[in-house]
Amino acid sequence: MIETLNGSHEIVNYHGNFKIRVYQNNEYEDYPQHWHTDSEIIMPIENGYKAIIDQTTYVLNKEDILIIPPGELHQLVAPPSGVRFILLCDCTLLYSLSGFSSAFHMFRPCVTVTPQTMPNVHKELTSLIYDISKEYNSTQLFKEASAYSMLIQFFTTLGRNLLDTMDNNLNIKDQKYHEYMDLFLNVCNYINDHCTENINVDDIANIAGFSKYHFSRLFKQAMNVTWYEYLIKRRIMHAEQLLVEPGLTIMQVAMKSGFNSLATFNRVFKAKNHCTPKEYRALYETLHNCEQCTDME
Repeated sequence: MIETLNGSHEIVNYHGNFKIRVYQNNEYEDYPQHWHTDSEIIMPIENGYKAIIDQTTYVLNKEDILIIPPGELHQLVAPPSGVRFILLCDCTLLYSLSGFSSAFHMFRPCVTVTPQTMPNVHKELTSLIYDISKEYNSTQLFKEASAYSMLIQFFTTLGRNLLDTMDNNLNIKDQKYHEYMDLFLNVCNYINDHCTENINVDDIANIAGFSKYHFSRLFKQAMNVTWYEYLIKRRIMHAEQLLVEPGLTIMQVAMKSGFNSLATFNRVFKAKNHCTPKEYRALYETLHNCEQCTDME
């Protein structure tokens, strides 16, 4: 069930500092179009399930896996009966690890893992979801650390498999493919570290060692977004972290996130998050106050 929804924006309610939630969902209930800043993994374990993302319908059979990256609008359609795992995780836990933040852009708008599409890793990823769910519901010591380690293994295995199957997306020789992908991931890491600064395409292309035209084309092919779209998304992610901190005005958040004007910041933020920075902050303040009230009861 969706617990906190404002318009189309869902805020996932985690339990304390454990930023993973696993539902064993058997509800005959459709979920309307919504989005969240968390990553979502869905796997039916009895009967099927259906998701609509970017006007495309994805039909999942038993133990098919659907991975929805943060920020993607999606809706879910349930069959009259069935059970499925729905796993949500706060991706900021993973973004601190080198390569993870950049890799999530390869998953857009979503990734499906089936015995047909990824036969070499499907069984491993399925087992990891079962194990994460088991650990999540256990009472053992260090269950959070165990669940996090398996989640990291899940996305590592998925990311490596996608890299291995993306050769045709770049018009380069096979022996150069991984070299180029490593280069683009390094470029993404540079943008991650310097997103609040005044970065232009000439700077980034020089770091990559390409002309700006060649770099722009190859980056888009590899990462499924332009370098500038990637930069803006990183700035918005930085702003989201600042907005939940008290004491900063919206203008200060905009300036500290690399935006030169409040109007631009408001426009870009709303285009991505479907709400203004002020509304985003209010949502989190409301949720934080609710969590405090729950802890006091």
